[in-house]
Amino acid sequence: MNFSSKLLEDAVNEFGKLPGIGQKTALRLVLYLLNKEQSEVAQFGNTLIKLKSEIKNCVVCHNISDFDTCSICAAIKREKEVICVVEDTRDVMAIENTNQYFGVYHVLGGLISPMDGIGPSDLHIGTLVERVKEGEVKEIILALSANMEGDTTLFYLHKKLKDFNIPITTIARGIAFGGELEYADEVTLGRSIITRVPYEPSMIK
Repeated sequence: MNFSSKLLEDAVNEFGKLPGIGQKTALRLVLYLLNKEQSEVAQFGNTLIKLKSEIKNCVVCHNISDFDTCSICAAIKREKEVICVVEDTRDVMAIENTNQYFGVYHVLGGLISPMDGIGPSDLHIGTLVERVKEGEVKEIILALSANMEGDTTLFYLHKKLKDFNIPITTIARGIAFGGELEYADEVTLGRSIITRVPYEPSMIK
């Protein structure tokens, strides 16, 4: 792609680094911003800078939050004895949108993937075990994407948690294998939460 301006080219290249954004889409976004008032572009940029500098991770569940403790963990009406384990904040948002779950969460920050160099020590597994050790947890729901990395992580978490003698369940497989939670429709995901089943390592095919 030929550019008439080095500044334009640099901006397009930066937008092109975003996931799912090709050069044509990046150019469209940059030209859109160029047509906006400088104050609007400044607000756009300042919002991103503020996001990066001020965003926090909940000290309890590791969800993205404006405060040290996220609004879900801080909510009095949430069922604190039920923990839903998810990969990242996108999955928290997807499950919350179903309005079918009223417990709390634990965000792993990824999935075990040896091919990508991601092992158990790279995830928030230790803090999950510590939460269970406190003795107030009555159920762990493993709500991870239905793919190889998700199943590997399920198996590892079950091995770490099985000796605590609390129910360990997983969402019903209304989610097709290879699918990611964040892309499931709300009805399917909601039903998968409600009809969750006991997790058994033998479920892995």
